[in-house]
Amino acid sequence: MALRVVGVDPGLTRCGLAVVDVEPNRRATLIDVKVIGSEPDLPLDRRLLVIADGIDAWLDQHKPDVVALERVFSQLNVSTVMGTAQASGIVIVAAARRDIPVALHTPTEVKAAVTGSGQSNKQAVGKMVAKILRLDEPPSPADAADAAALAITHGWRGAAFGSAGAAASASSPRSGTSGLTPAQRAWIAAEAKARSVKSR
Repeated sequence: MALRVVGVDPGLTRCGLAVVDVEPNRRATLIDVKVIGSEPDLPLDRRLLVIADGIDAWLDQHKPDVVALERVFSQLNVSTVMGTAQASGIVIVAAARRDIPVALHTPTEVKAAVTGSGQSNKQAVGKMVAKILRLDEPPSPADAADAAALAITHGWRGAAFGSAGAAASASSPRSGTSGLTPAQRAWIAAEAKARSVKSR
């Protein structure tokens, strides 16, 4: 049975959404994509309401097993981080009201999962998303492609790794990851590194 994952690339101006079904053999199929947008000149409360209404409708329509959300990280532009954090909070609350679990993934983890390198650019990620989902071109706009990448990342984690413990042993040649693709092995390594940094 396929795992249905809603990926969310959060933002106030553009919030990317994607629904991906991931089978136990890691075959991923795109079901739907969308970008919810709010106008920058609207008051903040109205902008948040637009995002909230859009997320509610999306979750009710697609009924996912899990929501995969990009983890907010520090940037030079504080206003951008604030908007991303506010949109993320809306998504988390909407999922919680429906008892849908939420998983957070860093951009580095997502890049490593779909391309094999945590340093890949958006173009490389989009190209691999299209290949993984068997599409002629990446979902458009880029926010939708990023949301699809998040959904793939989480779906592959559940299908391929089975437990969080896999990440901790990813660097070991005896870790049992030899059956995974290079991208999946890179993803495990990226997660292990992130956990190591977080624990310091």
